[in-house]
Amino acid sequence: MIVVILTAAPVGLRGQLTRWLLEVAPGVFVGYLPARVRDLLWARIISELESGKAIMIYSRAGEQRLAFRVSGHDWIPEDHEGIYLMRRPPMEGHPAPTKAPPENWSIAARRRRFRGGSVPRRPAPRADEAE
Repeated sequence: MIVVILTAAPVGLRGQLTRWLLEVAPGVFVGYLPARVRDLLWARIISELESGKAIMIYSRAGEQRLAFRVSGHDWIPEDHEGIYLMRRPPMEGHPAPTKAPPENWSIAARRRRFRGGSVPRRPAPRADEAE
């Protein structure tokens, strides 16, 4: 399965993609292609894409079962121990965080801290003690 998303792409490129893929929304193409045709199609997209943006998402073997190809976008796929994540660029006017988060930052950790550990549960009454 392949998904190609184009932004500000030439009309001719969109027309060429409709030969192999279905255009389900403006600039969004979906279909199934062999790996060799997929690679040739991506090379054609890169060569004809002028100032636009393109993302190709396709299935592959692995834990995530998908992979990304990006051209012209600010978000970049990065490999983190075999899992691909999209890295955003830092926002203008917001400095990158320099402090490490506090040790007990989760809600569960706060509950453990203020309750003194886990809350003991009352044992359920046995059937012979019921009345």
